Amino acid sequence: MPFAALLYRYDPATRWTVSEGESGWNNTTRIAENDRGDKRVLRIYETHKDADKIAFEHDVLLKLSERALPFAVPRPLALPDGATFTALGDGTGRYAALFTYTAGVRPDGSEPAVAASIGEAVGRLSLALRTLQPAAAPAYLPCYELERTHPSCPGHVIAAFCEAPQAAFLDLKDELRLISDAMRAFQAALKTVRTLPHQLVHGDINDSNLLVGMHDRTQIAAILDFEFCTMELRAMEPAVTLAGLIGEAGSLEAAASFLSGFGSIAPLSEEEIDALPLLMRLRRLDVFVHFLGRYLSEVDSADVLRQQTKETAAGLTLLDRHEAAVRSMCKETMTKKASGKRWQSHK
Repeated sequence: MPFAALLYRYDPATRWTVSEGESGWNNTTRIAENDRGDKRVLRIYETHKDADKIAFEHDVLLKLSERALPFAVPRPLALPDGATFTALGDGTGRYAALFTYTAGVRPDGSEPAVAASIGEAVGRLSLALRTLQPAAAPAYLPCYELERTHPSCPGHVIAAFCEAPQAAFLDLKDELRLISDAMRAFQAALKTVRTLPHQLVHGDINDSNLLVGMHDRTQIAAILDFEFCTMELRAMEPAVTLAGLIGEAGSLEAAASFLSGFGSIAPLSEEEIDALPLLMRLRRLDVFVHFLGRYLSEVDSADVLRQQTKETAAGLTLLDRHEAAVRSMCKETMTKKASGKRWQSHK
């Protein structure tokens, strides 16, 4: 369906021009500008065709937009009938939605000053989500429920894929063995993980889902893409971002700055601090299983999963190398900031 036809549903009296947006792995994004110079973000959902998941995401965003946050979040805009998303109607079962636009550019989280700002923003979002009451239950399970989160990838399928690679992945057998070993180690710790405090989390905060200001590249202007927001381990929010900083940039200086920023706003409990390295590995494993499911469902090609396999293995290797340093930084930063602050568990 032409993008103009979708925009017409929102505002039949307005003329729009559409340009490419920075789409990620999962969805298609376009920037729509009307004849008054107002910009909007048009998203085509490619990851799923589930209206309940979109409704939950939009409910969270609408409630967050009412909070006095120092950064923007996308606000879904309503169609004339009040709905905030619409079926494409092209036979694919996909949906589209229109959101508010925030000017900005993607940050460089490897810069310590930026990482500290990211930490503060993630902390403030975590506090806001802790008290938010969605109208419906989350559509996604916590990511530690790997086998249930990705129905096409039960444990035996993941194990078989890693231990007996298909022809297109034979040269990655060492990487897949590393992933398989990490999966087994996580499963052994799962009972303890389930006892940690829970709350709503964004679940995917990294440089690609953040914007910094056009004039101040160290301040977070917006947190984007709440598609995977769900009830999750409270500590998973910083673990996801930290895994990206260390597992991609390999920068301990940026990681320390992030932890300092986050800990100044929303320090973790000792039990959560102890679990952070494990949760950072879980983040890597969850991303791998997500893309394995997309490959097995023929959504992605082998090339996409090959890239994700390499990145997962490299990330796990870096986390192994830096675990002691990360644990030390977490305890030093969080314990120092936690004096006088006591969190109630939300399980």
